Amino acid sequence: MSPTSLLPGPAPSALVLSWIQGGILAAYALAQALLVLYSSHRWLVLMRWWRGVRTRGGRAAPPVPAEWPRVTVQLPIFNERRVVERLIDAVAALDYPRDRLEIQVLDDSTDETRALAARAVERHRADGVDIRLLHRTHRAGFKAGALAAGLEASSGELIAVFDADFVPGPGFLRGLIPHFHDPGVGMVQARWGHLNRHESLVTAAQAVMLDSHFLLEHAVRMGDGLFFNFNGTAGVWRRACIESAGGWTHDTLTEDLDLSYRAQLAGWRFVFEPNVEAPAELPADMEALKSQQRRWAKGSIQTARKLLPRVFAAPLPARVKLEAVFHLTSNFTYPLLLLLGLLLLPVLLGTTTAAPVLVWTLQLGVILLGVVPVTLFLAVGQWVARARRTLARDVAAALVLGVGLSVNNSRAVIEGLGSAVGDWDRTPKAGSARTAAGFSAYRATQRVAGRTEAVLAIYFAALAVFAAAQGRALAVPFLTLLLLGFGAVAAGSLRASLADVTGARSSSTVCP
Repeated sequence: MSPTSLLPGPAPSALVLSWIQGGILAAYALAQALLVLYSSHRWLVLMRWWRGVRTRGGRAAPPVPAEWPRVTVQLPIFNERRVVERLIDAVAALDYPRDRLEIQVLDDSTDETRALAARAVERHRADGVDIRLLHRTHRAGFKAGALAAGLEASSGELIAVFDADFVPGPGFLRGLIPHFHDPGVGMVQARWGHLNRHESLVTAAQAVMLDSHFLLEHAVRMGDGLFFNFNGTAGVWRRACIESAGGWTHDTLTEDLDLSYRAQLAGWRFVFEPNVEAPAELPADMEALKSQQRRWAKGSIQTARKLLPRVFAAPLPARVKLEAVFHLTSNFTYPLLLLLGLLLLPVLLGTTTAAPVLVWTLQLGVILLGVVPVTLFLAVGQWVARARRTLARDVAAALVLGVGLSVNNSRAVIEGLGSAVGDWDRTPKAGSARTAAGFSAYRATQRVAGRTEAVLAIYFAALAVFAAAQGRALAVPFLTLLLLGFGAVAAGSLRASLADVTGARSSSTVCP
């Protein structure tokens, strides 16, 4: 027997257990610190917004052009049979000199959308509108490829882009074009409106998130000379800006974000015009929303990997570089939030001997430093958008939805760290025909969705009961938020997948 074995001390197994518990606690604290860092960025946005309201006031309207420039409107379309005619009709009705307006319907469709688009194009051509249908028999480059192909065949000095779910008003171009009197302006982005904000809590929650993104984030970034992005639609580009920045590329799933950063790195300035609103259809179907969110989350991380090194190397102020980091990597909050939830059980089990102040700090930190700034950010966005009647309900719905999407978006973030670009999955739109068949025809698979979220909802429900029974009341609010988020997304995904099956069966009885 060695002399050291006679010395008092913890048993090896107890020592290993202690190290494991310490490691888990450290991982939890690190994840919480990073999540708090991202959440605290909301405080910075709010402070900058408030300072801008107090010091800058309203901006002077740009002068009306003596001669309106030639504009090409591009409509990238892929299998949009429910909404394609609505989009073409709206764009054909734009109040802009007809001899200065060209419309391109960039159609990659493989279904009856092509015939519907062709019919609408011919109808408006007969009325004297300069509109053409450009059909590709492939989807090389997806949306970016279609936009690039259309640009080669266009004649406009300025290029406007609308996705299929948008319905721009007649005055859209006249509201944005005057900003291009400044030769340094490369892109002007309008604010998104919401055609179906009040359809459900899911659409109301999305409206809350988007309102804050435009009215707070875009406004602050533009006002403070920081980088912000074209949102893929409802904006106008200067052709020279697109070309000098390297054109549309498809090595990320967010070609809009990618080109935006390359253009601003090349010295172009962007303008956000909050007074011009372009209404659009929000995904009311949970699986459609998850598809859209996956593309946005994965593409933002791909863009961060691609362009952050160039941002760091560029002769830019430190505040511009720092904001770019927060902007391009903000989707890391989803895996951080998911990790916090999954580590909470071992943390609760392992902190029985920890200092009470540490336990209280960890459990209070998520709520006070994580949830509060995000809640206030969303609430202020609704106040600015004048959507105040159901503000409390809709902000709560946005918080719940954001939490529930963390599994879906965490997967996308992890995929975005890899080298594969992936497929550009379209977001199904229902238009005015909100039936199961409206979505099922465009699903890649017919499956029961939401299973992971359902398991997590059950897990966090049990954990909330356990925490309450153990006297850990401070953990219960966070666990309740996780339970509600995953439960809501699971229910919405299950309902969407069951509707898909029903819609597919219904379609198969009608269509040969």
